[in-house]
Amino acid sequence: MTTATWNGTVVAESDDIVTVEGNAYFPRESVREDVLRPSSTHTTCPWKGEASYFTLEVDGETNPDAAWYYPQPRDAAKEITGRVAFWRGVQVS
Repeated sequence: MTTATWNGTVVAESDDIVTVEGNAYFPRESVREDVLRPSSTHTTCPWKGEASYFTLEVDGETNPDAAWYYPQPRDAAKEITGRVAFWRGVQVS
């Protein structure tokens, strides 16, 4: 089982992980919806497409843009469709 933890709280947990470029992508349904806040941030990867972000909020503390996903990944990255990855201090183990 792989978990993503931030601020002492497990924010995602799954045994169905896809790893791309060293990042663990969790199925969206394994991520706690109550800790996700929409973000207006978007970035573009040349081969994966446009990424959208979430800010994490746990116990009143926020971690801006700490989770990302590709709403419509390019064909080369179809395996991460419907998946979320983390960074910015989120521990994945």
